[in-house]
Amino acid sequence: MQNTLAVVALGTIRNNAKKIIEYAGGTPLYAVVKDDAYGHGAAHVAAALSGVASAFAVSTVDEGVALRLYGNSEEILVFTPPLDREEVFRAAAYNLTLSITSPASLSLILKSGEQVKAHIALDTGMNRYGFRENTLARAIVRCKNAGIDVTGVYSHFYCPEDRSETKIQRLRFAAGAGLVRETYPDAVRHIAATGGILSGCENYFDAVRAGIGLYGYLPRGFDNAFGVKPAMRLYATVCHNGKFSGGGVGYQKADRAFGNLHTLRMGYGDGCFRSELQGAVGRLCMDAHVREGKGVFGRRKLIVKNATDYAQMTGTTEYEALLRMGRSAEKRYVPILER
Repeated sequence: MQNTLAVVALGTIRNNAKKIIEYAGGTPLYAVVKDDAYGHGAAHVAAALSGVASAFAVSTVDEGVALRLYGNSEEILVFTPPLDREEVFRAAAYNLTLSITSPASLSLILKSGEQVKAHIALDTGMNRYGFRENTLARAIVRCKNAGIDVTGVYSHFYCPEDRSETKIQRLRFAAGAGLVRETYPDAVRHIAATGGILSGCENYFDAVRAGIGLYGYLPRGFDNAFGVKPAMRLYATVCHNGKFSGGGVGYQKADRAFGNLHTLRMGYGDGCFRSELQGAVGRLCMDAHVREGKGVFGRRKLIVKNATDYAQMTGTTEYEALLRMGRSAEKRYVPILER
């Protein structure tokens, strides 16, 4: 009862995935479950998507190993390049697919002596990871000579709602992916994440990657053409009930007289922003916040029903809101959320 509670609807996530695949014309799906599935619990989400997603994507080798230990047998692509030899060894031992993102990351893999599977990342304009035109051909030759099994090639749209920018990136990606497939003809090409899927079928290539869409939300600038639904709600427990005695409310001087007040065991230590939480009066404490009205001691109350409302109120995004609150919460898994 001390922890905040995240109720996660695995059936909703599975239905969201099916809707995305249907929208993408049946294109195979890489389900992005990085950062604990955006706070929803990666192991449980991956298990729920088994048989729906063709593969999974995580941020780090540690995340990929955790999925393998939980029993996941599908392909797991690791987005972040390995940063030391141990990560290469562990990726090989657990049959993870590494990302080769630069000459430096490729050299690290080669020095390890491990025979690994990998996807080559292309920088088509995001300037985050990936090879550019002047370094790609040499990288492909090095991979081939070293016996690296390149099973895919990918990039990422930095502004998927802008079709003119997306077109430029898509053309760059098609050229680079074509070069990779001259040597690795079966390499899976993928560039479209949730926003890229919504921006047009010309972006699908051989696979699509969905992250935020799986959990019921979309990048800014898109309507919900998928029809996906949020899959998580957040609850906190009433830990005090009383009447206003004057002075302040939480860490803030009261701007008016209140009647009944109650305290919830949830604060910015649980991933909320200190300044804002819908329904709170005054600033949040680290582990608690005050609300107007009566509460029943020991009973849980719904705090966040929709991450969009919370994100707009706090000036952030659904991505950050879900991660901050979901990561530290106790999880309870259900098929669907009650209305």
